[in-house]
Amino acid sequence: MFKILKKEINWGGRKLILETGRIARQANGSVLATYGGTSVLCTVVISKEPKEEVDFLPLTVNYQEKTFAAGKIPGGFFKREARPSEKETLISRLIDRPIRPLFPDNYYNEIQIVCTLLNLDKSTSPDVVAFIGASAALALAGAPVEETVAAAKVGYVDKKFVLNPSNEDLEKSDLELMVAGTKDGVLMVESEVKELSEKEMLDAVMFAHKEFQSIIKFIDAFIKEKEVVKIEYKNENTDNLLKDLYKKVQKNYQSKFIEAYKEKEKSLRSNKLEDIRNKILEELITDENEEITENFVSSATKKVEKELVRSDILSTGKRIDGRDTKTVRPIKAEVELFSKVHGSALFTRGETQALVVTTLGTTQDQQIVDDLEGEFKEHFMLHYNFPPYSVGEASMLRPPGRREIGHGKLAWRAIKPLLPSKEKFPYTIRVVSEITESNGSSSMATVCGTSLSLMDAGVPLTKHIAGIAMGLIKEKEKYAILSDILGDEDHLGDMDFKVAGTKDGITALQMDIKITSITKEIMQKALDQALDGRIQIISEMEKGISSHREELNKNVPRIHIIKISPSKIKDVIGSGGKTIKGITEETGARIDIEDDGTIKISCSDTEKGKEALQKIEDITAEPEIGEIYTGRVVKTMDFGAFVNFMGAKDGLVHISELSNRRVGRTTDVVKVGDKVKVKVVGFDNRGKIKLSMKEIKQGGEKSFNRA
Repeated sequence: MFKILKKEINWGGRKLILETGRIARQANGSVLATYGGTSVLCTVVISKEPKEEVDFLPLTVNYQEKTFAAGKIPGGFFKREARPSEKETLISRLIDRPIRPLFPDNYYNEIQIVCTLLNLDKSTSPDVVAFIGASAALALAGAPVEETVAAAKVGYVDKKFVLNPSNEDLEKSDLELMVAGTKDGVLMVESEVKELSEKEMLDAVMFAHKEFQSIIKFIDAFIKEKEVVKIEYKNENTDNLLKDLYKKVQKNYQSKFIEAYKEKEKSLRSNKLEDIRNKILEELITDENEEITENFVSSATKKVEKELVRSDILSTGKRIDGRDTKTVRPIKAEVELFSKVHGSALFTRGETQALVVTTLGTTQDQQIVDDLEGEFKEHFMLHYNFPPYSVGEASMLRPPGRREIGHGKLAWRAIKPLLPSKEKFPYTIRVVSEITESNGSSSMATVCGTSLSLMDAGVPLTKHIAGIAMGLIKEKEKYAILSDILGDEDHLGDMDFKVAGTKDGITALQMDIKITSITKEIMQKALDQALDGRIQIISEMEKGISSHREELNKNVPRIHIIKISPSKIKDVIGSGGKTIKGITEETGARIDIEDDGTIKISCSDTEKGKEALQKIEDITAEPEIGEIYTGRVVKTMDFGAFVNFMGAKDGLVHISELSNRRVGRTTDVVKVGDKVKVKVVGFDNRGKIKLSMKEIKQGGEKSFNRA
């Protein structure tokens, strides 16, 4: 019934197994990839005919996690997996980005890759497994890709690189790096770093590239045993038509494109280019020739524009906006923009601008993440938004898509390594980046704006973090590396290499290559050039604010932290929560109590926060013999009066201790509700507090219960 092919290899101390022929046999390619105890089913389906009316590669990648993989039942009313999580979206992007450039130009057949997590071993990250399985399934489907692609994850523990680190390794690691590529070079890099040098990062990337070479050979050997017939992509009629259209566009409109690209301002340049493109469509699309579609004309036009811009940069070293290859666009860094927010910044670099706002909250504001590996709380959130007005468009406002989630996560990774610990800075931090103008590298503008905004709020960042996007134009052996790329340079170029960090080291890398791969030499030059640009950007940022404010913004709720004995928690809460509710209602403070006795009190009103703190200290403090306290009489008896002091504590003032003179009745001296000074004189054999009012002066006492 089944024709199963199963092969395994030892990789990094764990078995990697690829299996096909048993599950999902109707897909064009299906592979069950298992590494350690983590298993991912990867399927590929390729349509037989090109998708109509598209001029891009219709590739979709969906990584999805089934909760049963971790022995869990989904939460929520319906008890089924819902919309993709942030993690699923990010892994989908990780798989998509290095695979996309491997397909030939003008290939419009729809490709769908689905990777489903079926079994989770917490020591083995599913992203690497999913990527390798997807690569094998793609090859098994006979996809017309130029080369086999593989990936590896790298950690850096005790100055040593670790291949495919476990979660335990990552907790100790200064690096979490994902690298994908072919046998000849690197296609994709994604990382979070604790200020490593350019050399250390390059060594890490090359370490990963070396380690996944055995996986490329393994996939090739696996596919060879199945005798896969590769899909031939060859359409002479289409190719000839595109060549003919390219020649016509080049002949009649190249000079017009040259003039349009001399315009340095994006909006004016875009308008001129759009006019030219519309004229080309009007000329070439006629009723006489139905073969010529808008997509064909658009493809030919793009090719003319691409060659024009690229050749000009390579021959002259001058870019679209007149800069040389190393110059960063003019920068303006501004902070403290709004009176009510906690921290704000406007970072402008050329025609790219990010408005970034920081809000500080309490532990109750933390994001609860229900991950397959267990629930956890995240105290730092960064949300990136890209409204259509930022590029001069009027379109529907939509929830954040894959791009927005990916850009926000990249900025989050860049900032996180330098944030203070929760113990040193007990605030929940939310940063929102609104891209108000965009002409390239808005994610890196978000990094810069976030650093400025955090410092403006008073978050103790030790130094500024900046980001810069590097580009590449490569034709055979000739190439140019571009610092701080424009949107057009990203679109028409061969690389988008984002580098974030301080003056002293890198905190995040993200690289996407549109050609088959790049060399170590190119990466080294790009990293060195990025460092120069990063230092220049930080110098400009320091003109806006050079270090974090010593005091938190006046609008930030103040947090007081005290540690009490866990046995005292019940006293603070009170019967049915009565005590803590009373404090909250009286002061307006938010009170968080942890199991270890740590209490965090937050309040926008500084004095009210101090009042709430005092009340809790009163409740939890232990009375000291010989100390004098303020209290209220709560009950009178023939033998004395009960006085409430130190919050919820009561003590007895015996009738003989009410006064130095003889007292006939307790009520002759005190009545219920009276505010009195009492001295702790001891404890009875049951631990009850004994108080005295004799010979107590009214000045200089330690005061509690200040009603």
